Amino acid sequence: MPTRKQRRRRQKGLRHEYEYVYVDDTGHEVEVDDEELEQKASRWNGAREAKAKAPAKKNGKPSRSVREVQPPSWRRVARRAAIFGPLIFVAFTVLNKNQSVLGRLGIAAAYTAFFIPFMYLMDRQLYRSYLRRTGQQPVAATRGKRRSR
Repeated sequence: MPTRKQRRRRQKGLRHEYEYVYVDDTGHEVEVDDEELEQKASRWNGAREAKAKAPAKKNGKPSRSVREVQPPSWRRVARRAAIFGPLIFVAFTVLNKNQSVLGRLGIAAAYTAFFIPFMYLMDRQLYRSYLRRTGQQPVAATRGKRRSR
C-alpha cells in the first residue's frame, strides 16, 4: 500500500500533460508523430490485455495442479514406521546416554507403536481434505462390506 506522500506524487505526475520529443543527432528536439504514439499505446494495451488473460495467481503464487494423495493404508504406515523407528532409537540414544541399550530400545519401540496409529490418522485426514479440494468421492473399500439382499 503506497503511503500518502507516494499517492500525492503519483497524482501530481498524472495531472500534468507531457510532450513527447526526440533529441536528434544535432541536439535539436523533434516532436513525435501522433501515429507513433498510437502504435506504442496499442502495443501497451495489447500487453496489458494478454497479462489479464493469463492464469490468475492466488496470493502471488503461480497456480499449479493439485498433487494426488493416495488413500490411507496400514502397509504404507508400517513402512514409514520401519524408517522412523530406528531414527527414534538413535534420538533416544543421544538423549539418554546413561540408560541401558535395552531400556532405550524399549522406549523407542513404545514411541514407535504410539506413532503408527497417529500416522494413519494423519494420512486419512490428508486424503479427506484432498477429496474435498478436488470434489471427488472416497473410494469404497470392497473388503468387509456386506451385500444387501
